[in-house]
Amino acid sequence: MISLDVALDFSHPQAEMIAETDWQGWFGQWAEQMALTGSPIDAYELSLTLTTDSAIAALNHTFRQLDQPTDVLSFADRDLDSPLTTELLATEPLYLGDIIISLDTAQRQAEGAGHSLRRETVWLAAHGFLHLLGWDHPDDETLATMLHQQTALLETIGLIGEN
Repeated sequence: MISLDVALDFSHPQAEMIAETDWQGWFGQWAEQMALTGSPIDAYELSLTLTTDSAIAALNHTFRQLDQPTDVLSFADRDLDSPLTTELLATEPLYLGDIIISLDTAQRQAEGAGHSLRRETVWLAAHGFLHLLGWDHPDDETLATMLHQQTALLETIGLIGEN
């Protein structure tokens, strides 16, 4: 069985709308569904930060040279070939990376789509999770494939159809 630990940073007043145990369970189910590989001990970690538009805009500027907020950013940890990493993987979880979600942007998107902030936030977390696993969407075809996989992830945890 795959183990996935989620480090949470709730730097937004609405961030606690979803319990830490829910996040842990959902990411764990997604890890199983995506059949994660790479850790000889089947243990993984990621961090999830729920933050504000101003905080994510600063990150967007620093890392993408875009002067605006965005809904989700993902920073995958891809340094898996170093000797130190190989040695650590025998005893420590494989760190997948960081997912940062702006709850301000998520709230606007949820209102526009007619569903809850909770559902939008989990949708964005699934999107970020796929990015950590190497998924990308440079064109309409790959975006459609990725959105289909996001839907499958939300179906797994019973959130499709939830407002």
